[in-house]
Amino acid sequence: MTPDLLLFGALGLLLVFMVVNTRRRTKRMREEQEAKRQGLVSGAKVLLQGGLFGTIVSYDHEDLDAPAHVELAPGVVVEVHSQAVLRIVDPVLPEVDEDVVGLIETEDETRARLNNDEDK
Repeated sequence: MTPDLLLFGALGLLLVFMVVNTRRRTKRMREEQEAKRQGLVSGAKVLLQGGLFGTIVSYDHEDLDAPAHVELAPGVVVEVHSQAVLRIVDPVLPEVDEDVVGLIETEDETRARLNNDEDK
């Protein structure tokens, strides 16, 4: 093999590696942004890019140009750009309606129901 052919092969491998790595990183960033967007609800504690911690008061999921309102201290609410939220420190869990809890099947109940349906 000639050295030129080896160099072109190595260059081709590097290019393939760069493309695959870029796609993987882009996919991971997109997933992180979606998770952050879904977690930004009123009451969530967040870290802003300036290093300030606060609590989300209001956030518009549809209009990313609209400012988010963050409470830094009791009674101190600031408007920040929606992308100034660096990460969610303490997410808020969705509230569970106690009337619905009894209606949710456990995994074993679902299996038993499906087994009974197959027997019929």
